[in-house]
Amino acid sequence: MIFITGGTGILGRVIILELLKRGKKVRAAKRPTSRLQEVKSSFKFYVENPEDYFDKIEWTDVDFDDEDSLKNALQNVEEVYHCAAKISFHPDDKKEMYKTNIGYTKNLLYACENSSVKKFCFVSSIAVLDGLNENREMDENSDYNPKINHSAYSVAKHFSEMEVWRASAEGLKTVIVNPGIIIGSGNWKQGSGGVLFRNFQKNKFTFSGGVSYVDVRDVAKICVELMDKNIFGERFVLVSESMKYEDFGNIVRKKSGQKPVKVIPDFLLKFALFLSFIFKPIFPKLKIINKTNVESVTNFNKVSNQKIKKTLDYEFISVEGSVEFHLRNYELDQKE
Repeated sequence: MIFITGGTGILGRVIILELLKRGKKVRAAKRPTSRLQEVKSSFKFYVENPEDYFDKIEWTDVDFDDEDSLKNALQNVEEVYHCAAKISFHPDDKKEMYKTNIGYTKNLLYACENSSVKKFCFVSSIAVLDGLNENREMDENSDYNPKINHSAYSVAKHFSEMEVWRASAEGLKTVIVNPGIIIGSGNWKQGSGGVLFRNFQKNKFTFSGGVSYVDVRDVAKICVELMDKNIFGERFVLVSESMKYEDFGNIVRKKSGQKPVKVIPDFLLKFALFLSFIFKPIFPKLKIINKTNVESVTNFNKVSNQKIKKTLDYEFISVEGSVEFHLRNYELDQKE
């Protein structure tokens, strides 16, 4: 039996499908409020017989604050894929993000102790990477630098990784993957795919920086391959391409039949940061405009995918190919 957290997220659901295709038995965590019908509906984007796959999933409500709830969820489980996480860049979400991303990871790992669990895959993020290699790129050796300003999300993911490395040192077979921005189908209101498409279709303005992207299908396949091939005690960066926001936005808008994006000058963002500092006591919503967030949307560091490509002899789906596939799914859903 394989246990997956975040099974209703855009990545967790595709990992579930990848495992089911390989004949694995899957148990997936959910909340009482989870919209399972939306998950089942999104399976149509990936397989021809979505209901057949969905009916094979054993869903279970899990309270990550309750040790007994976690131990019950892990009964007869040999492998765990921990995909659940809260993603936010708003300062007000810091406390909840630390609890969800660090605390729940710690609780889950403690529950794995003295259980049947032998393998553990943790989905982290490229947000924890700092420093460049000789090719001026970030890679698996770009260690987190505590002296640099980070978003609360980056901090939470870093300390979550520390919990995984602790468990690894104590004997659990673990592997960490650090994907870029995941482009996927489904969960359109909260998932990164829907957010990206909606923002670029409705807004012709973007920022001067950039980031690295990866298709959800690639992340799912690689996670399962690493576990099946017993590749543990390492981390792997999962990105297809590093790209400016402008270039990514233009791909989306061109395929949507819209005009190219326009880049907001950096000096305007710095001015907005100055105004935010003055007026945020009066207008709390301005908290989102802070130094860390402004730096994140104006910086652009390329990220290397060479380690995973060599390890698994893997070729990623291009960003353009990924956008074409998932944007078509997004537009089809908007018409229904």
